[in-house]
Amino acid sequence: MSVSTSFDLLLRGGRVIDPASGVDGLKDVAIRGGKVAAVQADILPASARDIIDVSGKIVLPGLIDTHSHVYQYVTGRFGVNADIVGVQSGVTTLVDQGGPSCMTLPGFRHFVAEKSLSRTYAFLSAYLVGGLEGHYYPNLYSPDCVDIDATVKAADANRDLVRGIKAHAEIGGFARWGIRVIEMAAEIGRRADLPVYVHFGQLWGLPESGANGEDVDTILTRVIPLLRAGDVLAHPFTRHPGGFVNREGEVHPVIKAALERGLRVDVGHGSHFSYRLARKAIAAGIVPTTLGADIHGYNTHVPAPAGTPDEPADDENHPFASHAKFSLVQAMSSMMALGLTLEQVVPMVTSHPAEMLGLSGEIGALRPGMDADVTVLNEQPGRFILRDNEKTEVIASSLLQPVFCMRAGVRYDATAPILPRAEAA
Repeated sequence: MSVSTSFDLLLRGGRVIDPASGVDGLKDVAIRGGKVAAVQADILPASARDIIDVSGKIVLPGLIDTHSHVYQYVTGRFGVNADIVGVQSGVTTLVDQGGPSCMTLPGFRHFVAEKSLSRTYAFLSAYLVGGLEGHYYPNLYSPDCVDIDATVKAADANRDLVRGIKAHAEIGGFARWGIRVIEMAAEIGRRADLPVYVHFGQLWGLPESGANGEDVDTILTRVIPLLRAGDVLAHPFTRHPGGFVNREGEVHPVIKAALERGLRVDVGHGSHFSYRLARKAIAAGIVPTTLGADIHGYNTHVPAPAGTPDEPADDENHPFASHAKFSLVQAMSSMMALGLTLEQVVPMVTSHPAEMLGLSGEIGALRPGMDADVTVLNEQPGRFILRDNEKTEVIASSLLQPVFCMRAGVRYDATAPILPRAEAA
């Protein structure tokens, strides 16, 4: 191969931030055969067949969304097309949180993981029904609807796809069944030796009989002892009861001890997120490990396919209902508006998710020999309004926006219909 064609593509002149490799500076990224070939300053332009000038832009390892809902059609209005949430939004890797179950995983593999341009994994639901209609029907999530043996067997047989287990710890379930379902999910995680991702914050309404003696502010303290290092506490900043901030407005004292023994925290942004409560938790020293966007059909307006009515896939009675446009990159801006730096946020969507998935050697970095999964962002300075579902507004001094990504060296522009537009303050 002549010098003039040493590389297929050169991403030239951007600020490369790769926490896993300890890189942060103006570098070029060379790609050959769909793999990262070199990351260094001033690579000879003549050595590449094609050049993309990314000067003034931020170049990251392909973003990893640790909380997506992309089991389209099977989970009803809940599941969004994987590539809309993924490569069309500048995100190269998705983790579906609890959409497929031991019964429906073959369909997820065939129709989503194998068909999507985005790299797609799953945290397998602890429940037989998985994420049907976004867990809309609570009676499907009782202990009788959990099969430990079958779920462990499915996880073991699909290690390439299944990277963890999804469960819920919230007052509606506790009022119905107590802690038994979470005990069963923790057992699945132990037997399969996979991390358990636990939803905190109310999901189901209370049964007609009420709370049945359960206290939402004791759920964290009862569930955390069941979990192991590497398990994930999700929705720390939820606006619903049962998150990291109790009814007195204080961060639960068990959280820091849990983090010290190796538990992790995922933002699980979506429509749960509260700027008001996030400020309190961050001020108390709670910095999330990973940043999942939690985009689904109830909280994102996805235009309908041609020939069908263009209506929001939404239900005003659903606890997560909203009409917002959103993306993982917007979630990054949301965290920065709370005072976290870009350097703190980038690991949450690159190296830390790769560790959570046990895939640090394959994704989340720009090392030579790895698949060329790359995300290119603009950082637009200014004053921008961001809102949560409590209608709280914060002013961001800059806004991150996806430009394009490379998935194994193939370019995908950021054209997703769910991408929000900047609103100037």
